[in-house]
Amino acid sequence: MSLDIIRSDLLDGVPHGFFTRKGGASSGVFEGLNCGFGSSDQRDIVAINRARAAAAMEVTPENLCSVFQVHSADVVTIDAPQTGDIPHADALVTATKGLALVILTADCQPVLFADRTNGVIGAAHAGWRGAIDGVLENTVAAMVALGAERGNITAVIGPCISQRAYEVGPEFLDDFLAAGDTNARFFTNGEGDRYLFDLPAFGLNALREAGVGACEWSRHCTYHDAARFYSYRRSVHRKEADYGRLLSGIRL
Repeated sequence: MSLDIIRSDLLDGVPHGFFTRKGGASSGVFEGLNCGFGSSDQRDIVAINRARAAAAMEVTPENLCSVFQVHSADVVTIDAPQTGDIPHADALVTATKGLALVILTADCQPVLFADRTNGVIGAAHAGWRGAIDGVLENTVAAMVALGAERGNITAVIGPCISQRAYEVGPEFLDDFLAAGDTNARFFTNGEGDRYLFDLPAFGLNALREAGVGACEWSRHCTYHDAARFYSYRRSVHRKEADYGRLLSGIRL
């Protein structure tokens, strides 16, 4: 089966892709292109999946640069293929040709960035915690430090959980209101004391406030499309033992 890769016109001319779960070697609950070594999937099978993604991006697996994601706002700058332990962070930036920046998600926002004019790219993993703490703004700032210009940066949020699937409790809303009263606009009422949170709208707002020239969400919901996407929340609701991780990447 061939790979199913979602691309954006906003990043046209920059090799990139939001890979779906189709076309992989994994089976069971991981069926498809599970690229997460942190899952309980067989490591050699995950390596095969990552090699397929690398080939699609026209780099070697060794040039897939990643981070040990911890739901932080931390960003690292990459200028060479990684060896040894990878850094704990949730975003990467580079101005080095031939390197692919990749992040893994399963409901959180995968965000790819590019300043074509100045030759700087970035990739971020932005769940609610990283997003509220500023991982997207920090990624833009790290790109600027490498020579990018905010107005030249385009950013695309790939498949993630949509508002209709993201039910949260009142304490979750309180965290966002504590960060800013205007954050109430990203919530609608759910059943009882529950709310529905619009993660991609929050991400788009953060990107616009960071001054990027253009941004968009792919409008694919990971929770509601089990055939194409892994979803942590869906796996919990189904009482599955584990879940796969989707890879998103970009390179110069």
